[in-house]
Amino acid sequence: MHQKLQKAMKRFTYFRFFFLLSAILLIGGNSAFSQTNYVLSGTPLFKVAGGSTLHDWEMVSESGVGQGIFVLENGQFKTVQSLTVSFQAETLKSGTRGLDSNAYKALKTDKYKEVRFVLKELTGQGSSMTAKGDLTIAGVTKLVSFPVKVSAVGNKLTFEGSLETRLTNFSITPPTALMGTVKTEDEIKLSFKSTFQPTL
Repeated sequence: MHQKLQKAMKRFTYFRFFFLLSAILLIGGNSAFSQTNYVLSGTPLFKVAGGSTLHDWEMVSESGVGQGIFVLENGQFKTVQSLTVSFQAETLKSGTRGLDSNAYKALKTDKYKEVRFVLKELTGQGSSMTAKGDLTIAGVTKLVSFPVKVSAVGNKLTFEGSLETRLTNFSITPPTALMGTVKTEDEIKLSFKSTFQPTL
């Protein structure tokens, strides 16, 4: 009887030990996830670059708005739950009035005022990720995917990337000049660098 009691007590002790160990590991292994509202801050950079039969060209905008919900784990960036970024199309400037005017006509800025991107998915880890979402230019929306570099300084997060596409993908007729003798190439490269910070 005494031996049976000792065995039962040993089994109970082992069971209690493993139960406590499992509880400690479970609690210690839990990560603190949080969702935080972020907004575009500082001076963003949006660039469109391409070529023509005469020379290469680029247009740059340094204004825009953006907001999203970012997912943090123990204070470190993990992913983005939602994100929308936009800027006024006519803030794109090349430094040449004629080129700007032709670009605005092609973009139909009298009717479609802004360029907008709405994130659908952000995958990857660390500083190298891939974004997928809806890009709207000249009133036409296309699903696009492109690599994104993510960097953090303090509580601010900077996203940098580029996308190669075609004007005709967005139903934009490549502009011409000098009675059609100068023709814009269909291929363009869209680049961006934008910094977000948490809302107060």
